[in-house]
Amino acid sequence: MWLNELYQHLDPVAVSFGPFAIRWYGLAYLAGFLFAAIIIYRTQRRWGLDLTVDDLISIMTGIMVGVILGGRLGYVVFYGKGWYLQHPLDILKLYEGGMSFHGGLIGAIVGTYVTCRQLGISFATIADLAACGGPVGLFLGRCANFVNGELWGKETTLPWGVMFANTGGGEVYRHPSQLYEAILEGLVIFLVLYALSRKVPPRPQGFFLGMFLTMYGCFRFLIEFVRLPDVQMGYLLGTNWLTMGQCLSLPLVVIGAGLVLYAVRANRPQCIYL
Repeated sequence: MWLNELYQHLDPVAVSFGPFAIRWYGLAYLAGFLFAAIIIYRTQRRWGLDLTVDDLISIMTGIMVGVILGGRLGYVVFYGKGWYLQHPLDILKLYEGGMSFHGGLIGAIVGTYVTCRQLGISFATIADLAACGGPVGLFLGRCANFVNGELWGKETTLPWGVMFANTGGGEVYRHPSQLYEAILEGLVIFLVLYALSRKVPPRPQGFFLGMFLTMYGCFRFLIEFVRLPDVQMGYLLGTNWLTMGQCLSLPLVVIGAGLVLYAVRANRPQCIYL
């Protein structure tokens, strides 16, 4: 269980100063946004577009606000199961954890749309560029989930099983589902979209966002079979079938596939400024 040995030596706190601590989870968010911005800028240059650094900063600010607010509110709505209706002040306790990818995705889309409208920038092209950069943030975020010892999977006898006893996983080896997600939702999606983005002129507006949604939805749905659901939610059908994550991921597959087909048929060229 070589991966378990590695996990046991990891500390969720990167740096501490007395009562103050900087956690790897927070650093993963910051690094994810930074690398996404770099990828967006380099990709749009490769496509022959002319996005300015100032506009990129504004767009990334909108995305960051959307991800944080949407991720938190998504968790409250999708996974709160009534708790936050009785304890509304707990919504502000971000330091206790509780973020939803699907809520963060909705927030990122809304934040991007609002910012693009204000700047007179094509939302469709920026969404495609963000889809190319976003998987890096997913990769880092899931790695941080692993360091935190959260979102672990079912019991396993595989040689890479990990014991999350310090965070409530018990004295059993479990699937490191966080790393499965990091590899599939982060690394694989990034490599696929990066390879597709190399084509110049680029594929039409909506294609990359559609591909991202389709792949993420498929990968997340499959990984949920070895990932334990949130304890307050459990399984939605019977004792071991259908999780909230799967319910939220299936629409992404449908929407993503439809968006790819629409993008190919409409064949609208990528552009930045309207």
